[in-house]
Amino acid sequence: MTKPTLDARQEGRTMTGRTMTPAHEELLREFRDFAKTAPTAKPVMELISQRLHEKMTRYNWVGFYLVDAADSGVLVIGPYVGSFTPNARIPLNSGLCGAAARTGQTVVVQDVSKDPRYLAGSPLVKCEIVVPIFVKGKLAAEFDIESYFSNAFTEAEQEFVEACASVIGRCMAKG
Repeated sequence: MTKPTLDARQEGRTMTGRTMTPAHEELLREFRDFAKTAPTAKPVMELISQRLHEKMTRYNWVGFYLVDAADSGVLVIGPYVGSFTPNARIPLNSGLCGAAARTGQTVVVQDVSKDPRYLAGSPLVKCEIVVPIFVKGKLAAEFDIESYFSNAFTEAEQEFVEACASVIGRCMAKG
């Protein structure tokens, strides 16, 4: 699956008039600074998952799914932090993660009970955002956040989550 690389919104610049909060900008600076010296993308994923789970009270599950090296049609769980065990493997043709992979676009569902594509990880989840991460035009991973609150992901939240995904995309592209 080949899709375009992340766009300028995911670099933290606003193209649509949306703006991140100062708290978002501070966390994003922390992630970018850490990524400059991280040996691989994994510790950056771990830091992002941990810090967002700690700091963003409506982010009840934060994690990454990686394209399986043995089967590019499947996502496997990567670093995550949250109060439930996620789906360990997700075929690219199912779920909200699959929808993001197929379209190459961020998927935001403000009420998962109304979306038949949702693969339940916990009955408490009300809202989910999934951002595909591309490296050299190919899907490499996805950044997934789930919330126990409906309507948790505003446009500013989406911009922030996409910017975090971009940090990982750049790390993965380095090797």
